Amino acid sequence: MLTEPSPLTMRLSLPLTLLLLGAWAIPGGSEDRAPLTATAPQLDDEEKYSAHMPAHLRCDACRAVAYQMWQHLAKAEAKLHTPDSGGRQWELSESVYIDVLDKSCSQSWQGYGVREVNQVKRLTGPGLSKGPEPSISVMITGGPWPTRLSMTCFHYLGEFGEDQIYEAHQQGQGALEALLCGGLQGACSEEAPVTRTEL
Repeated sequence: MLTEPSPLTMRLSLPLTLLLLGAWAIPGGSEDRAPLTATAPQLDDEEKYSAHMPAHLRCDACRAVAYQMWQHLAKAEAKLHTPDSGGRQWELSESVYIDVLDKSCSQSWQGYGVREVNQVKRLTGPGLSKGPEPSISVMITGGPWPTRLSMTCFHYLGEFGEDQIYEAHQQGQGALEALLCGGLQGACSEEAPVTRTEL
């Protein structure tokens, strides 16, 4: 048995139908736009097969490591704060921050990968956004990138030591990044060597 739609249904569906039908006739609608396209970055042999972080991506890798160390240490410190601590800043014990830094380097690093922005390959992931993001891009994750980031992280732990890294962390995220990535020979220095030193 067929029933007639109620007047309310007719009132609601007619404007909706007109809106849907009119969407295709609006100037500047989807017909006038160029389709969005993106291609995966073309990786060279070093980027595909080397066990080490390619030199042109070391600054991004250093910044990712600094961000992850800072995040892990900040989360561990936040666990020390209780509602009755009155906002007092607590320090982690040496054994705790050593363990936290080791875990920050041992993590999966799955949120990181490489994409091409303006014909330049960049490491991307948490803590690495800089400037406007492209409207569409393809990021290659997995593969050698998690292992390379973990090795880079452990390299910095060995180079600077947990004590110095934690002291820099206590001064702020920028101080930690400056310690690891700055300086004359730092990965983000304009004068940083681009030789194939092993990381």
